[in-house]
Amino acid sequence: MSKEEELLQYWRELPADHQEEALSFVKDLKQKTVAQKINPLGQRLRTIRQRIVDSGQPLLTWDDLEQEVAERRGGEASRER
Repeated sequence: MSKEEELLQYWRELPADHQEEALSFVKDLKQKTVAQKINPLGQRLRTIRQRIVDSGQPLLTWDDLEQEVAERRGGEASRER
């Protein structure tokens, strides 16, 4: 039996709440693995993003971000350039 098949077998035997917990654990492992491959700037940006998420503040969309940058640089006219 492969590791994947073994994992699926255990997964199917878990109650739903434990499946959610296992899924969250695997996602955390994946994120840590990805974080190890990211350069220092990328790691810093991910840390900042996580602090924003943890604070409960909503993340900006690209449009929101462009609007904020335009406002800081002198208004809507700057955004259209």
